[in-house]
Amino acid sequence: MIRGNLVNPFTEEIYPAEIEIRDGMIECVRQIEGSFNQYILPGFIDAHIHIESSMLAPSRFAEVVVPHGTTCVVSDPHEIANVMGIRGIKYMIEDASTVPLNVFFTAPSCVPATPFETSGAVISSKEIDKLLKCGEMVALGEMMNFPGVLSDDPEVMAKIAAAKVNKKPVDGHAPLLSGNDLCKYIAAGISTDHECTLKEEVIEKRKLGMKVMLRQGSSAKNLADLIGAGGDFIISDDKHPEDLLNGHVDLMLKEAVELGEDPIKALKMVTINPAAHYDLNNGLIAPGKPADIVIVEDLKSFKVKEVYINGNIAAREGKALFSVNPLELESTFKISFKKPVDFDILSSKKEENVRVINVIAGQLLTEESEAVLPVADGKIEPDVENDILKIAVLERYGHNKMANAFVHGFGLKNGAIASSVAHDSHNIIAVGTNSQDISDAVNKLVENNGGLVVAFNGDISSLKLPIGGLMSTKTAEEVALDLEVLHNCLVDMGCKLHSPFMTMSFLALLVIPKLKISDMGLFDVEKFDFVDVIK
Repeated sequence: MIRGNLVNPFTEEIYPAEIEIRDGMIECVRQIEGSFNQYILPGFIDAHIHIESSMLAPSRFAEVVVPHGTTCVVSDPHEIANVMGIRGIKYMIEDASTVPLNVFFTAPSCVPATPFETSGAVISSKEIDKLLKCGEMVALGEMMNFPGVLSDDPEVMAKIAAAKVNKKPVDGHAPLLSGNDLCKYIAAGISTDHECTLKEEVIEKRKLGMKVMLRQGSSAKNLADLIGAGGDFIISDDKHPEDLLNGHVDLMLKEAVELGEDPIKALKMVTINPAAHYDLNNGLIAPGKPADIVIVEDLKSFKVKEVYINGNIAAREGKALFSVNPLELESTFKISFKKPVDFDILSSKKEENVRVINVIAGQLLTEESEAVLPVADGKIEPDVENDILKIAVLERYGHNKMANAFVHGFGLKNGAIASSVAHDSHNIIAVGTNSQDISDAVNKLVENNGGLVVAFNGDISSLKLPIGGLMSTKTAEEVALDLEVLHNCLVDMGCKLHSPFMTMSFLALLVIPKLKISDMGLFDVEKFDFVDVIK
């Protein structure tokens, strides 16, 4: 029996209640008399997250989020799917099944995300149909290939059709899509979007019947800009381990309330709203439902005291009360070591006018600018003083492809960074002030079978991510500590970004405007085509 002030999202009321639990299920909920100093809430649901972005194996992810009141997540495993295909998805399901957290998945709709990059796998519409028949799959994952929807691409439409046949919703991904194009995208059967950055986007999409997810992740934080326009879910999308240690859905609720949202309405966005949309038996306090319950101190801080999953105590006072033993996974790297010359762009002129990727702090969107760069010894030089640095993407699945370009916004004064986390195909991406340090960083990453690396003048620090080059089997605290060491190195090297590795990882994401880069070259998302580095 659990007693306290029940926050009822169904009726938007708060009243003293007791909840009777038997065999992990809620048997009865009764309103009672009494005064309590704690609040009873349904277990929190993060309705859209990529667990891989936490850099933690699913079981380790559960270990860190359950103490923050998260009892259920809907995870799109398209990161590991782009690396390993169905084998990677099975790993996520198998490892998640070893812990109490309710982990549901969406079938990755875009593997590869686009035909303009090299991924480690391809998932066809026939395989999507098979995946959607699995009990763990609750939707077709975000349809990032919106040009494919607009052009009626047969394979894209076959995947959407498979979702309809299996009676599963289709998640969307439609940044800045508007007007007739947005209408056609929605008419295809796509019902959610989490890429809004402007209030006008939220309003237009909701008027057309879309359910809008307000995102508050590690790199993209849109809640403050969008909360006043309304929304249906609050989600994280991508969260780093150091941020998860500070909070998950509980922190998003706290931030929403601080921004003026009514606490019960905010609670609905992480409980009954996603439960209804994905047809989940979670996020509800009602007879016949699993006893997934969160006890919090108040409705301002949402500080979590206890967490119950299936009627069992899963966390208390910030500590998980279940054991974790992550599964291992084979290496996915097929790439040779590189030389500094591999990262040079050659020219016979004295200077070159080049396109530059402009990073926008806190956003996944980028802009395009241009710069006139000097040429020395036949190689185009970066302009470190004005923060025009080298950037490279190297394919890691055995095809020996790579591309070089220039980027602005990292602020590095020396050294280089490299990562095998590069959405969505997760090839190796590197940014640096010179070719030697970039080469050192990339080679260390290959030696580690994935992860994050900082290199400067022969000194190298790294975080190993051996699970698909994306995740670690270490605890969140251990991974966060290793990441802190890297971030401290980057501060010393002049970097001015809060989450430089996560920001860098999205520079290879070819479905979010404006200028991005893949292993095949520099890519203009609005034109949906490659452009030359040299103008």
